[in-house]
Amino acid sequence: MAKNKYIKYGAMGLVMIAVIIGLYVHKNNKKADIGYTDFLTLIEEKKVEEVQMSGEAKLKVKLVGDSTAYLTDNPRKEDFKEELLLKGIKVSENAGSSMYMIQYLTSTLLFAGVFIFIFRSAKKHGSGGGMMSLSAAPVQADAIAQGFANIAGNVEAKEQVQDVIDFIKEPDKYVKMGARMPKGIILYGPPGTGKTLMAKAIAKEAGVAFFSVSGSDFVQLYVGVGASRVREIFMEARKHKKAVIFIDEIDAIGKKRSHNAANSNDEKDQTLNALLTEMSGFKEDEGIVIIAATNRLDMLDEALLRPGRFDRHIEVGYPDINAREQIIKLYLKNKPVSDEVNSSSLAKQTVYFTGAMLENLLNEAAISAAKNNIPVITKDDIETAFYTVIAGKEKKDRSSISQMDRKITAYHEAGHALVTKLVAPDNSVTKVTIIPSTKGAGGFSMNIPKDKMYMTKMEILSQIKISLAGRAAEELVFGTDHITTGASNDIEKASEYIKNYIIKYGMDEEIGLVNLNVIMGHNRLENQMILQKCSQKIKELYEETKQIILENQKTLENIAEALLEKETLDELEIASFF
Repeated sequence: MAKNKYIKYGAMGLVMIAVIIGLYVHKNNKKADIGYTDFLTLIEEKKVEEVQMSGEAKLKVKLVGDSTAYLTDNPRKEDFKEELLLKGIKVSENAGSSMYMIQYLTSTLLFAGVFIFIFRSAKKHGSGGGMMSLSAAPVQADAIAQGFANIAGNVEAKEQVQDVIDFIKEPDKYVKMGARMPKGIILYGPPGTGKTLMAKAIAKEAGVAFFSVSGSDFVQLYVGVGASRVREIFMEARKHKKAVIFIDEIDAIGKKRSHNAANSNDEKDQTLNALLTEMSGFKEDEGIVIIAATNRLDMLDEALLRPGRFDRHIEVGYPDINAREQIIKLYLKNKPVSDEVNSSSLAKQTVYFTGAMLENLLNEAAISAAKNNIPVITKDDIETAFYTVIAGKEKKDRSSISQMDRKITAYHEAGHALVTKLVAPDNSVTKVTIIPSTKGAGGFSMNIPKDKMYMTKMEILSQIKISLAGRAAEELVFGTDHITTGASNDIEKASEYIKNYIIKYGMDEEIGLVNLNVIMGHNRLENQMILQKCSQKIKELYEETKQIILENQKTLENIAEALLEKETLDELEIASFF
């Protein structure tokens, strides 16, 4: 402590000395210019005491009884020094070097003092993770409360990690059999499906320390800091003997490394190399397992996914209808709910909802009930929440919406509902509305497909027709020149479907069973060919969609008129038109 005090005082002393020297030099270095003719006159009048000569363009002149240093032009005459000496004037040469040395010393001392002060401040704040620290906050194990009992669904994922939990608890049993514990587990799947919850539950069930970091925590400004952070986490985990290290969004550091030096990133590469090295250094009987999560497994470096690194790849996907019902029951367990709310019915309506989306839906319903001072969550609260999650809040003030805009929206949404019921009768159209939302939607149709493992070729084509039906209805009713921007999101969905239909799934009869992503590069002509093929197929489906609407135009008008009158139609009301 005393040593630190002396260093601090020493640094402050250096700064003060440098400042004093600087002030002294500044004070004694005041200069004024005098003309050369005036200088010669002063020599004749014997008022010049000293002249400092150098090779520079100016001479320094000191006058009798005057402390100011004057500057005048240097004539650079060969016998100029002799002339001055003969007139009794003191002449000195290279006198500027001492002043230069003083200035140099002053700058050096000042720089050293400031550097020491900053270095001491950085060291002091660095130990506490302050703003001047280059390192992240100290590594600490996270407290966890959720086990498998708090996770509904994901039955397959739970089964695939049971042996890992058992291995962490009793490693000797597996070592005797010559088994090696998987060094790493990759949890992959869409956002919000419960990958982080699964990692925490594994640590909870195994009863070991849980260290959680994000891949972005390793991405640092300075090369080597991320790699140092990796080593720090593994060192802390080894102190606990048994632990789970969870790296969320590992694709931040684990993306495929570029073979092109110009596209490489030294910091990311060093961090990834440090992670791979630490994983390779695990002993067979160490009870430490690395769990990583990503939304894009295909983007990860092959060295990260090979056996001996992340041995086991576990998909945490969208919950099926049974899993959704379990998740809904779990989130409703501590909420007051009306008897009319049926978790089974709600599970059927929430196809492609993740666990996080279901939690958000029920939370919004609880907020709606509390805001309306209702003691329990009702079916209306859940419907309000459903609208909020899917499309945003309903616009309360609709006075600025013209009657023409309402009519266009009604026919657009009626087109979606009509084509859905005709080309995909197994889908449920649970709600159609023309009430605009705060997210910019003029209305929407709730089209819920059945829970299925696969989509058939016919289902993909039907889904494209459903997406195009709104624009088709606008064109048939209002004319080609009056189609609107309301179909932009529908066109985006249709484009995604047709791209996968042709490029990924090999369903196009002309191109055949090939994945164009694999066999084609980024040639402009090749891309043009794909674009033309997608555009041609979309046009064919669009014409088929218009034909379906023309054949059922009376039904389209009936649905649109009902929407203009009621603004919202439920499943039973929609079914009554067919």
